[in-house]
Amino acid sequence: MSQSIVQLRQAHLTLGNGASSVHVLKGIDLDIAKGESVGIVGPSGSGKSTLLMVVAGLERLDSGEVRVAGHALHQLGEDAVAAVRGRSIGIVFQSFHLIPNMTALENVAVPLELAGRADAFERARQELVAVGLGERLTHYPGQLSGGEQQRVAIARALASDPVLIVADEPTGNLDGETGRQIADLLFAKQSERGSTLLLVTHDVTLAERCGRQVSVRSGRIVDTDEEAAAAAKAIA
Repeated sequence: MSQSIVQLRQAHLTLGNGASSVHVLKGIDLDIAKGESVGIVGPSGSGKSTLLMVVAGLERLDSGEVRVAGHALHQLGEDAVAAVRGRSIGIVFQSFHLIPNMTALENVAVPLELAGRADAFERARQELVAVGLGERLTHYPGQLSGGEQQRVAIARALASDPVLIVADEPTGNLDGETGRQIADLLFAKQSERGSTLLLVTHDVTLAERCGRQVSVRSGRIVDTDEEAAAAAKAIA
């Protein structure tokens, strides 16, 4: 049996307070095996991005369990969760989340420095070369195209050799051709490294490139790949 990298058990999460509170995740159960690529699909507001944030340790459950790479995130304090995230989880966001006054090299190296890596800048350079940005190391985000900025973000996500990559609409801010190039890069790097990929997307074609699709509707998982594919097409 394949080793599970992600496990959620009866995961519940409510966001907001009082009358404005929303029960976003409603008893989610999910297992993702080592090396899998899983596309999370569903309509806007269904809870799919929140699910991704829980797995990444960026949102804390109200109740239930979430384990990533053997670590019970629901039992850990914020510092311990951050340490797990720094070692084991690479995150790619739709809006890149680069620091504007840092170069591409610095954007990739600084998280490694904060994690105590003595070779942070050399490692960052290697990763930027690997995503095709060897000539753009000293450029700032404002000097890079959208596709180049997302390549920097992917290099940053991969630099710590994470066992899990989570990506939230990674092609959402890019034109069609650039988006395809970024998707090709993301899947190629995942395959090369044997890492696990958890991907939220509205793009049917991108979702179908994953080995498995999971549909989230109204905070619950709708089972089977067929239903997930139908849900993805319904929102395309």
